[in-house]
Amino acid sequence: MRGPLRDDRGSIAVEYALILPVLLLFVVGVMEVGRLVWTQTTLDRAAEAAARCGAVDPVTCANSAATSQYAVTQAFGLKVAANAFTVSSATCGISVRATFTYKFLVPFVTPANMTLHSSACYPLAG
Repeated sequence: MRGPLRDDRGSIAVEYALILPVLLLFVVGVMEVGRLVWTQTTLDRAAEAAARCGAVDPVTCANSAATSQYAVTQAFGLKVAANAFTVSSATCGISVRATFTYKFLVPFVTPANMTLHSSACYPLAG
């Protein structure tokens, strides 16, 4: 008995059309979270390396500007300017703070951008 109610041709296409947007949204979301975590980790590492350089290497990181420039070289893969890093002396030693505006790839699903912050302090070599 084949009638219009028992006809299941095209049901896979309908299921695919319902599932595909959800699957793509999930995959793009996982990629965005991965990029965000990688960016934060890279920013943290650059701030830590610059704080250490400012505390123990008076040649490479002779002043705040040189330390900020060193931080830029340590931010592998990030397009970050030297003015994103602030270097100062603190009670803990040399302090480096970083601010970076993270831009999402899919702005209509996620927020347009997010400001990431990082800070590190390294004791002065004594």
